Amino acid sequence: MIGIVSRLFAREPVLSDARPGDARALAALHGASFHRGWSDGEFERLLFDRNIVAHRAVAGRSLIGFIVSRVVLEEAEILSIAVASPRRGSGLARQLLDINLRRLAGLGARSVFLEVDESNVPALRLYRRAGFREVGRRKAYYPAGHGSAALILRRDLV
Repeated sequence: MIGIVSRLFAREPVLSDARPGDARALAALHGASFHRGWSDGEFERLLFDRNIVAHRAVAGRSLIGFIVSRVVLEEAEILSIAVASPRRGSGLARQLLDINLRRLAGLGARSVFLEVDESNVPALRLYRRAGFREVGRRKAYYPAGHGSAALILRRDLV
């Protein structure tokens, strides 16, 4: 009982697997974080997919971050990662990335890919520090504002 009460009032995030019941909260955070947020239904379908690996960070009763990846055979792709704005810059994204990469490696993924807006400096810093390197570029991929490129990044896990 004490454990349940302490988790409800925890200031430190608790990281765990995301489940289909988290779809609404994930969609809300995604919508607050990106130009085109994914719907509850999109998240629910993802979270029921056996190839999806998803983790969430919760503080008290609030979702404060998540990461969603897809693994197929020996390759994986990070589909999305988001952290609530008051928690950005706290290292939470790195914690989510680390737990996700460990799970992907445990499932047999040998390499992980992702796409990131070239103008998203905090995300690029996170990924480069985590060992990702640029392997491609999609010019004018993101239409919002200036039509920036999507950088395709890769990290080998073995």
